Amino acid sequence: MKPDHQKSLLTNCAIPAALEAVGERWSFLILRGAFNGLHHFEEFQSTLGIARNILSNRLARMVEHEILKREPDPADRRRVAYRLTEKGRELLPVLIALRQWGEKWVSGVPSNPVLVDRAARRPVAPIAVTAADGRPLSLEELDWVDRAEVAQG
Repeated sequence: MKPDHQKSLLTNCAIPAALEAVGERWSFLILRGAFNGLHHFEEFQSTLGIARNILSNRLARMVEHEILKREPDPADRRRVAYRLTEKGRELLPVLIALRQWGEKWVSGVPSNPVLVDRAARRPVAPIAVTAADGRPLSLEELDWVDRAEVAQG
């Protein structure tokens, strides 16, 4: 790879912006909570054991980045509910991939509970990088190219 092309790949990458939005331990744990039905500040605080000031900061950042939205709780208008936006919901594969990686390479043991397909009651498949036709791809089968060089169709 040419040095200029490599530099371009590293400087024009969306990873730093994504990490700014969610790249912190508590943010991922808040996301996990939201994906598992937590909606209220008190629920996040008591379930996660997070300090109130840190939780307040992380929730505000996730609302600012439109990952969560604040809305009045329909059951009690005095309370605020935090709900995942479409943008937030699209982080589910990231969270699952991180958990699967942690089970394999960090803890070495499968987590409990297990995430399953609701209909089949079987565990979800490992997250993988796949080709447009669904074939799993290894790192050796991938190339970074300029968007103008991407095949259409």
